[in-house]
Amino acid sequence: MMRAPSAWSVAVRNPSGEIEAVSHRLPRLSSRSRWARVPLVRGVLVLGESLTLGFRALAWSGQRSVGEDEKPVTKGQMAGSMTIAALFFVAFFVVVPLLVVRWGGLEASSWVFHLVEATIRIALLVGYVWLIGRWDEIGRVYAYHGAEHMTIHAYEAGDPLDRDHISAYRPEHPRCGTSFLLLVMLTAIVVFSLVGSLPWYGLIASRVVLIPVVAGISYELLKLGGAQADRPVGRILTAPGLWLQRLTTRVPETNMIDVAVAALLFALTDEEVDEVAGRGPIIPEALSATGR
Repeated sequence: MMRAPSAWSVAVRNPSGEIEAVSHRLPRLSSRSRWARVPLVRGVLVLGESLTLGFRALAWSGQRSVGEDEKPVTKGQMAGSMTIAALFFVAFFVVVPLLVVRWGGLEASSWVFHLVEATIRIALLVGYVWLIGRWDEIGRVYAYHGAEHMTIHAYEAGDPLDRDHISAYRPEHPRCGTSFLLLVMLTAIVVFSLVGSLPWYGLIASRVVLIPVVAGISYELLKLGGAQADRPVGRILTAPGLWLQRLTTRVPETNMIDVAVAALLFALTDEEVDEVAGRGPIIPEALSATGR
């Protein structure tokens, strides 16, 4: 999946081995909503839209990978999946760490309470992404994740989009959503520490209510880190996410790079594709998937 300033796209290799892709015009959220230009608020809106697009991309790619005979995913099924995913996130990464520390007898107003809670939460996140990565299918997802990042690296560096140039880059990228997840975990340490001693149910409610605040602050930090990637502050902000991406990305197979390039080309405008073509050779299969 690729997101460009004015569109988003997703590409998949179907059962016959051919690359299929689709794109949807979608201007930046900041151009469609004045609230998306307000610091802190925009992070929550961007997160919501990103989750929606992600589920839409999964639904489409899943349909193409199994063929036309299967029934398409309905909006109701997609909404149900998003709800289940959100509830799982809150239960596993918010409620469980809190209850474990609470039952350990630590005083909720102490800094040790929040530090231990955050340590458990981060350990659960790292352990979760490591564990599911042991499955072959998720391992392939991580490899496609790496292909996306390597393709973006080459595109942003002004290189030709061929296998040799793209393969020269690492699969981690500082603006990845994985970095956002870890920033959320770290930001929560500070935000949740501002909540005083409450009953266990009050603490759970405070964690859930403050999730948008944590997300808004984390987005601003991620944005700052991406803008200042070559400076010390940017390297500090992006370092934790890049460490975690060593688990959520892998060096892809060359045919995975072809799919990532096709997705990128579909997200670009015709003028931008012409600019890329002017740099040098483009992977033929990815270019032919666009009809060129």
